[in-house]
Amino acid sequence: MNKLTRHIFLLLLVLCVGKSFGQVRVFRVAPRERYFDRPRQNPERKIENVKINYIRTRLNLPPEQAEKFFPLYQEYQQELFNVRKLKRQNNSYAADGQEQVNRELMYENEIVQIKIKFNNAFLKVLPPGKVSELYKSEKEFNDELVRQLSERNNQQGVPLAPGY
Repeated sequence: MNKLTRHIFLLLLVLCVGKSFGQVRVFRVAPRERYFDRPRQNPERKIENVKINYIRTRLNLPPEQAEKFFPLYQEYQQELFNVRKLKRQNNSYAADGQEQVNRELMYENEIVQIKIKFNNAFLKVLPPGKVSELYKSEKEFNDELVRQLSERNNQQGVPLAPGY
């Protein structure tokens, strides 16, 4: 009788344990979008979008003027970006000193020519007061951007370069 009790006990134990494991439910939850899974926007692009919105607000253009102005402004920004990129690359080369200075002056001249070209184009689309407001708005935006970045760096304990 002792053997029979042991076998029944083992059989019940196996059935109970087996049944409890069989009833475990696995819930599949749709994975949440994690911060690092989201497509990130390029920081330069993000700043450019904020700048465009700032200028849009400051100029307060009627829709027909805005429709003509902003594609022109985007082209202006892109041309300046391209020349400034070349200018930075020129500064990174350890080439002949005089050649590097000549290239630097050439890039500065290109920037001035782009500004003159687009100033005339802006005047065809906007009244002179709005063009003046555009340049003021750009300057104010850039100053505020530099101020905020320097405050962030100071809060993080990153020293600024001498002279800033």
